[in-house]
Amino acid sequence: MSVPQDRFSVKRYEPSDTQATIDIFLRAIREVASKDYSPAQIAAWAKVDDPEIWAQYRASRPTWLAIDGSTPIGFTDLKSDGCLDMMFVSPDYQGKGVAGLLLATVENAARKQGFQRIFTEASLTARPFFERKGFVVMTAQQVEKRGQILPNFLMEKTIA
Repeated sequence: MSVPQDRFSVKRYEPSDTQATIDIFLRAIREVASKDYSPAQIAAWAKVDDPEIWAQYRASRPTWLAIDGSTPIGFTDLKSDGCLDMMFVSPDYQGKGVAGLLLATVENAARKQGFQRIFTEASLTARPFFERKGFVVMTAQQVEKRGQILPNFLMEKTIA
């Protein structure tokens, strides 16, 4: 079923959005990334130890929330060095243009800040999306999370 993309909008993250972003993060890993990572890797990755620290990270950088009406359906951010640190979309909205809308928001913000490029550490699951959007793999990485090794990819895109 195709959903018109104009039904979705993007707003700036607010402190009241903390739990919604945590829920999207956990569901996206447990229900979507689980096809590419082992149960032990998912268990190590899908954890938020302290919601207060999570909220501080979200508030410390531009973070955007994709919404469908008033329902939060995805989020992303942009660190001051041009790193798109997080982008997660609710499992219920995979393949409906939400990540593309969020990425366009990040790219516009990065251009306004004068960045020539943006980069991300993409999971096995996210790599094909980022490649379709013009990112190239700079290197494959092995990241340790709570005793588990998770492969991912340092990817970048020129946006100038």
